[in-house]
Amino acid sequence: MPASDRAAPDDAALLEEAARAAGAIARRHFGTGPECWDKGEGQGPVTEADLEIDAMLRDMLTAARPDYGWLSEESPDGPERLERRRVFVVDPIDGTRAFIAGETSFSHALAVVEDGVPHAAAIHLPLKDRMYVAARGHGATRNGCTIAPSGRDGWDGARVLGAKANFHPDRWRAGRPPVKAGFVPSLAYRLALVAEGRFDAMLTLRPSWEWDIASGALIVAEAGGTVHDRRGAALRFNNAHPQVDGVVAGTPSVQAAMIAGLA
Repeated sequence: MPASDRAAPDDAALLEEAARAAGAIARRHFGTGPECWDKGEGQGPVTEADLEIDAMLRDMLTAARPDYGWLSEESPDGPERLERRRVFVVDPIDGTRAFIAGETSFSHALAVVEDGVPHAAAIHLPLKDRMYVAARGHGATRNGCTIAPSGRDGWDGARVLGAKANFHPDRWRAGRPPVKAGFVPSLAYRLALVAEGRFDAMLTLRPSWEWDIASGALIVAEAGGTVHDRRGAALRFNNAHPQVDGVVAGTPSVQAAMIAGLA
């Protein structure tokens, strides 16, 4: 096993500890009407909880791993991370709109990316008491128990998470796919639900920010699912512009059928 894979559990444990600390801050602010702002340019809202969690995570994680780079939705970005072999990729609150609305399906999404590939990950839903963790080469867990995708073969009737626009007939070669669509607001949580087999697949066809998907991509892969961009290419992270070309994840059979069916 490569040395980096042997180190992955240590990074995963660190991310889990940090995600729990993030959850404690989120609980303190949840339902209190936290101060919020619109970031402009279509980026959506941010709250005082997002910013407090971001600052805590940056202090905690970079103190523990000072040689790692940093990429977060709520931190100013800079080119120095591109020179680092390992980089923290963090969304302090994935699903901020849900958090503001008092919904419990928001998450904290944390990953370590090594040479462009997720190496360790944690996704925490503090109000649902769910912690998903993965380390490259070591599998994926929910609350300490091993998880796996549903194993569904074929997309006819498959349960797929995604925004309504993703299922419009114009997006597909042969019209709307024969799936049962569902939705949750957090991309990280959608990936986790696929990893543990509660849904058969998920997709987002829009350019996707790395911090929304790096953690979930590893958790799906380590659970035994497959994940690519919308064109079937491998996902790479720590890009100069931190987005990828959509995400399609699921059981190998359902995910392959969806990528083949996309227009």
